[in-house]
Amino acid sequence: MDERFLKLPRSLEERSRVVRLGKAGVPALIAHPDWETPAPCMIWMHGRTAHKELDAGRYLRWLRAGFAACAIDLPGHGQRAGADGHDPSNSLDTLDQLLPEIDQVVGALGEGEYAGVIDTERLGLGGMSLGGMGALRRLCDPHPFVCAAAEATCGSLRDLYFPGPGAAGAPWDVTHDPERVRPLDPIEHLVTWRPIPLLVLHSEADEMVPWDAQRPFVEALRAHYRTSDADEGMIEVTTWHETGAPREHLGFGRYANDAKNLQTDFLRRRLMVDDG
Repeated sequence: MDERFLKLPRSLEERSRVVRLGKAGVPALIAHPDWETPAPCMIWMHGRTAHKELDAGRYLRWLRAGFAACAIDLPGHGQRAGADGHDPSNSLDTLDQLLPEIDQVVGALGEGEYAGVIDTERLGLGGMSLGGMGALRRLCDPHPFVCAAAEATCGSLRDLYFPGPGAAGAPWDVTHDPERVRPLDPIEHLVTWRPIPLLVLHSEADEMVPWDAQRPFVEALRAHYRTSDADEGMIEVTTWHETGAPREHLGFGRYANDAKNLQTDFLRRRLMVDDG
């Protein structure tokens, strides 16, 4: 982990706490607008090889919008990095461990010193890349979240790991057992997805998580909303043809500011309490 990125801007550091949550001791960065009044909270999960402190600009936008951030380190990353935690061959193990930890984090935010300052009736869940995969899979089971956001990620692991002939993007770095993938694949579990507002951001040129792998999930999810008599307009999607980001996956390049503003606006509309 690059030590340069562990130093938070003073404006964020003054309103943040680095803590351990739940019985697993999940490392978390919690940032709150004032640490006095109850605020909605967005739980955010980074991608493989990253860590929770990496995206300070995102969290500062959220604070200015009036809601809290709870960014957690994925298993094998950040404060609990291991020798092989970043290895793509361990991605499924990371997801398997992460899913129950999300519930531990939610439980911890409703207890003790956080109970009075985190509004657990207004929680959002999201992530990018591997963290986004965990978020999408968790949303397939009963949950307390009122909205979600996913960036540069995939809800159809079968299309990501086992692309058909002519699929865009290079073959995945490692080969996974399809039987191991299926229980963790969101698209296999949409029947139990409760329709909520979802924001999807993606580069169509993404070399690591191709849009051609995520698009079938978005289409299947829209069909599920229609079948459930829910408004498919709750699924908001923005893609860019190309962004100039490294491998078109690590951030959104020249559209990074646009992406963060789109997400903050979505969360302000969907996460914040409507005073009207």
